[in-house]
Amino acid sequence: MVAAVVSNARVAVVGDNTVDRYLGGPEYVGGNALNVAVQLRLQGVTATYFGAVGADADGREIAGALRRHGVGTTGLVTADGPTAVTEIRVTPAGDRVFVREDFGVTADYRPSDAELALIAGHDWAHIGMLPRAAEAVTRLRALAPGIRISQDCAVSSGYAGLDVAFCSTGEDVAAARRAADGALSAGAALAVVTRGAAGAFASDGRRSWRCAALPVDVVDTTGAGDSFIAGFIAARLARTPVRGALEAGARVAARTCGHLGGFPQ
Repeated sequence: MVAAVVSNARVAVVGDNTVDRYLGGPEYVGGNALNVAVQLRLQGVTATYFGAVGADADGREIAGALRRHGVGTTGLVTADGPTAVTEIRVTPAGDRVFVREDFGVTADYRPSDAELALIAGHDWAHIGMLPRAAEAVTRLRALAPGIRISQDCAVSSGYAGLDVAFCSTGEDVAAARRAADGALSAGAALAVVTRGAAGAFASDGRRSWRCAALPVDVVDTTGAGDSFIAGFIAARLARTPVRGALEAGARVAARTCGHLGGFPQ
């Protein structure tokens, strides 16, 4: 499953995790940020995860999954409170319905000064769902002006200081353009908009690129967007042009749609 091996490139992924419980089915480890970290590692990128779990069985399950997949856990902290849990129902078409979300300790997690210093030592920092994400971006820029920073703007707010703002819309082209224009006008250098079955769109304000989604027999769309992000980041670290990076993201997302959960477990 390795798509790209990037020598000496290190990515810090910051934010949420959860245990995905499929109603009437199995249980998997997931979460926006955690899915990105594992998918990066599956593509040969050195990834370290920064986030919080509770001192419970779910937290131990998450820590074990990260280690089994080779993701660094230097930034994994144990906090007072429960680990996040998401209950999911999958429709016959493979679409996910979130029945219940308890964000647990991830709702209050913010990287400490020491953790921010560690994150700043990486080549790229990606932010998933994170309270006060814009503040973390500002502080990282001050610590490491040359670091590349991306963010899943569907789950965290703010665009200023981002090298890549990942957005998500429906299949409408006009909506994708509006999302990209909004991210760029608010300070992002590049906006990447995923559009589900309609593919992906990217713009830097001067140029734009499109990529079609790949055909797939959908089992579950959980984690598809996170997988796209990981594929895009891995490709850009390998100096792939934007259009090629979109295509790389689409390939990883298509694979994820073929199984339950955000990565093979």
